[in-house]
Order: sequence, then structure tokens, then C-alpha cells
Amino acid sequence: GTEKAFVPVVDGRLCKRCGICIRFCPRGIFEPDEQGYPRVARPHDCTGCLMCFYRCPDFAVEVERVAGGVPTG
Repeated sequence: GTEKAFVPVVDGRLCKRCGICIRFCPRGIFEPDEQGYPRVARPHDCTGCLMCFYRCPDFAVEVERVAGGVPTG
């Protein structure tokens, strides 16, 4: 079958750098950048659990499903 993966995307316009997504991700895919914004450091480790999406108080995180490297929307 087609390999499915998930990629979190952080909207820097909405993100307040609280670090909740970094702390709550069970796979530790986020790291803070030099300004404290979450950076997706290990996208291939994302399981699509949506903890970052549901915990973000500013609605700054979306998790996109990709199939074969192409976003499916």
C-alpha cells in the first residue's frame, strides 16, 4: 500500500512560543529555534497523534497527512 505519513506545520503568525507543542509531543519531533519558535526537527518521527494540534492554545499547529511525500489535504 501507499505509505502514509504526517507532517506538523507551525504558523509563525499565530504561534506565541509557549513551548506546549515541544513539551507534549510524545515523539519529541519539535525543537525550539533560536527565537524560541517550535521547529519540526524530526518530521519522519511524527505518528499523527495530534497532541500538538489539540494542545496548542493559539491554534498555530496543523498536522498534514502526506502519502508518498505529497500532501493529501
